[in-house]
Amino acid sequence: MLAPHADALIEHVRANRDRYLGELKTWVAIPSISAQPDHRADVRRSAEHAVERMRAAGLTEALVLETDGNPVAYGAWLGAPGAPTILIYGHHDVQPDDPKELWTSPPWDAQVRDGKIYGRGVVDDKGQCLMHVAALEAHLRVNGKLPINVKVVFEGEEEIGSPSFEAFLAREKERLACDVVVVSDTAVFAEDVPSLTTSLRGLVRWEITVHGPTSDLHSGYYGGVVKNPLEALAQILASLKDAHGRVVVPGFYDGVRELSPRERAEIAALPFDPAKEAHALGVPELAGENARLPLERMWFRPTLEINGMYGGYQGQGTKTIIPSFAKAKLTSRLVPHQDPDAVKRAVATYVQRVAPKGVRVDVEVFEGDAPAVETSRDHPAVAAAARAMELGFGKPPVFIGTGGTIGPVSSFDRVLHLPQVLIGVGLPDDAIHAPNEKFDLHQFFGGIETMTYLYDELASALK
Repeated sequence: MLAPHADALIEHVRANRDRYLGELKTWVAIPSISAQPDHRADVRRSAEHAVERMRAAGLTEALVLETDGNPVAYGAWLGAPGAPTILIYGHHDVQPDDPKELWTSPPWDAQVRDGKIYGRGVVDDKGQCLMHVAALEAHLRVNGKLPINVKVVFEGEEEIGSPSFEAFLAREKERLACDVVVVSDTAVFAEDVPSLTTSLRGLVRWEITVHGPTSDLHSGYYGGVVKNPLEALAQILASLKDAHGRVVVPGFYDGVRELSPRERAEIAALPFDPAKEAHALGVPELAGENARLPLERMWFRPTLEINGMYGGYQGQGTKTIIPSFAKAKLTSRLVPHQDPDAVKRAVATYVQRVAPKGVRVDVEVFEGDAPAVETSRDHPAVAAAARAMELGFGKPPVFIGTGGTIGPVSSFDRVLHLPQVLIGVGLPDDAIHAPNEKFDLHQFFGGIETMTYLYDELASALK
């Protein structure tokens, strides 16, 4: 349903677009790089800035909350007795700006060019956080109230894997109690294709070490009688998949859901050209499970990837040795209904079973899993978000998955057991984590209008 004062709200946010751009530039100027210890004070300054902005927007509670690491910017407005409560999540920390020489304009001096704003954090995730603050402010200034109770959490460690966030959630469980979480840290499928993400893949990790002789050996003396650890590692890794791209580890696909004909048809209808995508990526063709659509592989199928291998001589020229060890780092992107512990055990067991004779193999299984998360498109909050996005961008959104992982989304699911609406508006080519990160102004301003509609839609849907 359309809010009674929607026209006044949208008029307000459109009249303040220049101010919002200026505010985003001011926030971007704080280099809140969580990965670099010498920017720790900047991360705190960024949290304090966010708190000040929430207070100026009219939230009745706004403060910095401490964690075991970087602080969280928290705000709340709870003046709607009997109405549902939403929690808005985003992050105010950013990636490093390296390599600096590849930026067209300074990363901490956000500049507008050709309808886009460029700077580190403009879309990931300060601009998307600001969309919500601007929308909340519009309701409070135009109507004097919100139609729903709101809590806001802007985290300061998302870009380093949120190591303190789950403990923070557990400690602040009562303060953060709500009915649904709204996350704006995702992208739409493409320009002019509004999208809602309903599925995020999870993540588990291993490191394989193949031990050979106690030290490097002369290959002229021992080649042919001592098993080469690099060769053994290559055999192990090559045995993980068959010729059709399918993982052969027993139990790996347990729990993986097959898409319905409707879901497959929706994916097939999206504007995606595999040959064009391969060309853009610089590869001859896309790979993976032969019988699956490319977008199905990217969003709804689990992966097992080799992220790095090393061992032996790496210098210039040659060195005739049999190395004493070889290592590989592996990760798996999981889909909903897979058990992370079961997958970790299955892969570790398989690696040990297929290890060739003549070497000893250790498999380190890392902690800190991020399970996959799925929210039904039929959930009332998702339906409300779809209506809001249609109002904000002029056409109904498509439902998509995301192949990546957002750790806090898994934490909200695991610790607070909450449904989540993933309603980001970035574009796939926004160069997040890379030089010349950008935010298209059509997406930024459309996102503000979408969030302005969203609170009324959620208030109605969650009654």
